[in-house]
Amino acid sequence: MDRIRIATYNIHKCVGIDRKFSPERIAEVLREIDADVVALQEVLCHTSAPKREHQAEFLAEELGMDFFLGENRRIKGGLYGNAVLSRLMVKHSENFDISIHKYEPRGCLLTEIALTEHQTLQFFNVHLGTSFFERRRQVHKLLAAHLLEHTKFTGKRIVAGDFNEWTRGLTTRLFKANFQAVDAKKHLGHTRTFPGFLPLLHLDHIYFDKKFRLAEAFLHKSRTALVASDHLPIVAEFEF
Repeated sequence: MDRIRIATYNIHKCVGIDRKFSPERIAEVLREIDADVVALQEVLCHTSAPKREHQAEFLAEELGMDFFLGENRRIKGGLYGNAVLSRLMVKHSENFDISIHKYEPRGCLLTEIALTEHQTLQFFNVHLGTSFFERRRQVHKLLAAHLLEHTKFTGKRIVAGDFNEWTRGLTTRLFKANFQAVDAKKHLGHTRTFPGFLPLLHLDHIYFDKKFRLAEAFLHKSRTALVASDHLPIVAEFEF
């Protein structure tokens, strides 16, 4: 069987818990992880500034990977949203709007990744809202016929990201009813990913179709990862 290592990481605009802006530290954490595909949230990209200010491009170049950006809104002229880094060939990428009126714009970034000549991974990178009522509506947008439940996607999906849900709410219940899950206690040995240095909440999740067999998963807690962002990255390796 072949394997693929994926990770999800909210990089907090590359600002660490010490309030220091350092995309270099995020790059170091990603080198430690050594994933084939990475879902990043809270990525800020300024196109007319020093290279390190375009966080997706900087990290991709540092790691020798390609990047794909899902812009959800602008912050001081910069593109802000989710990004996917991949060392595997990406056949297509598309950003889906899952925003709820009167709340912060949110998106779900799809990248179609070639695993083999005949097998494609539909990799979804999500960052859901902080409001309970917002997430209740967003999960129905996600589990819709044109998105996660589209017939061309089903059976080949991995969904990763910051779900902003630390209890067994509607989002968690619906995703666990439709997908296999990386279980915090069973697979990670720890139930919390946020904030990084002294984690209190488990906000970050990975869900996957039965086509993929989870070989291993872990919460990455290196010395650099503990300060580089306010989240800790989750890493999972799958056989297919």
